[in-house]
Amino acid sequence: RGGGQLTDVCCLSEIKTPARSSEISSSSSSGAMSAGTPRSLASSGQKNIQDIRHPLCAAEESASSRSADALIHPGSGAATGGGEKDLSLPNGTPVDTSSPASSSSLLNRLQLDDDLDGETRDLFVTVDDPKKHVSTMETYITYRVCTKTTRTEFDLPEYSVRRRYQDFDWLRNKLEESQPTHLIPPLPEKFVMKGVVDRFSEEFVDTRRKALDKFLKRVADHPVLSFNDHFNAFLSAKDLNKRQGLALLTKMGESVKYVTGGYKLRGRPIEFAAMGDYLDMFTQKLGTIDRIAQRIIKEQTEFLMELREYGPVYSSWSSFEEELHDPLEGVSGCVSNCSSALDELTEDMSEEFLPVLREYVLYIESMKNVLKKRDQVQAEYETKLEAVVFREDKKTPVPTDVEKCQDRVECFNADLKADWDRWQNNKRQDFRQLLTGMADKNIQYYEKCLAAWESLIPSLQDKQEARGETN
Repeated sequence: RGGGQLTDVCCLSEIKTPARSSEISSSSSSGAMSAGTPRSLASSGQKNIQDIRHPLCAAEESASSRSADALIHPGSGAATGGGEKDLSLPNGTPVDTSSPASSSSLLNRLQLDDDLDGETRDLFVTVDDPKKHVSTMETYITYRVCTKTTRTEFDLPEYSVRRRYQDFDWLRNKLEESQPTHLIPPLPEKFVMKGVVDRFSEEFVDTRRKALDKFLKRVADHPVLSFNDHFNAFLSAKDLNKRQGLALLTKMGESVKYVTGGYKLRGRPIEFAAMGDYLDMFTQKLGTIDRIAQRIIKEQTEFLMELREYGPVYSSWSSFEEELHDPLEGVSGCVSNCSSALDELTEDMSEEFLPVLREYVLYIESMKNVLKKRDQVQAEYETKLEAVVFREDKKTPVPTDVEKCQDRVECFNADLKADWDRWQNNKRQDFRQLLTGMADKNIQYYEKCLAAWESLIPSLQDKQEARGETN
């Protein structure tokens, strides 16, 4: 996958493992649970069955009593009292419980520094030039997708194709099907409320173009998704319909679709449980900010309408006041300048601030879906593992499907952790840019208002001095 650029994926089912134990020795003592406990699980040289937390050790631990803070901060309370064996995954990998940030202090966790990965980019994608197409059957918008690359997977160094929204949706669905262990970036929402937003307006089309451009850039920067054959077809095929028959057999597809027959997951590992808690709280924070921001925009819009009526009143008044003509016209001009500045600030919040919040709400849903898929694979593994532990014949070899299932869990864990770190890095950069831009826009707004009113002071002072000389 891309000449060694894939550094964060470990599909152990594809790696040749050392010779595995073919038998499970049994004890001579009697007893269903104490006798004949398998000594080793034939799975890539991993731990013995009795050393694996899921499912045998889960009931003995008090993981359910841990609070969200204890999960995130390993040095507090019960997180340290039960021994360090709790801080490990089923495959023995130590858990870095500090990776998910505490959602109670979102802005404090935003590191305002460029955390670039330094990877050499060899694929550049842009979305521009939206065009409206009208036919007897439908009206739709297409966007130009331009690609420049030095990768050998492409026949040409540059491509320029036109795609509509449903083509982007097709690509995302294909990525989800063929790469179920990875976080797929979200697309902007397809449907809009009729009568509220005109989906063919210049503002809406440009906002969607920016979102589609960000979607492709995130895929292009991903060390796995960017090498997907469907992504290659999307960027290079002139007629995408001819390539839609392209299908990749997913390594995880059967496992993800597997129904565990009502089996209840014993519990996520600590790290993934902390991820789920973080996403829940992050959703609440973004939802609150989004609601308040929309209310502010509504109030600013109403205030803007008042200002546009307020300024002309002074202008009409000045025609009846000869001595106050200039000051009144100055006030009218100041109000007009302030209303223009407020209009720019409101437009920026609507077109720049809110879309980022909504994108991350959709991002959270995508991350939750990946976590659910991981849980399904873990539940399947636990089900098969229990069947091995409690079977009567202890001398038969461990079924191969148990080994493969454990490898799937490990693969899912590794891919999800890598995508989580990448998502957190992107989030820091996005919110740094968002908050910095919001601060700049507000500063510009108040500076314009201040400059407008300060420009009126000299004319008022001159008028007062002239009156004093006359007296």
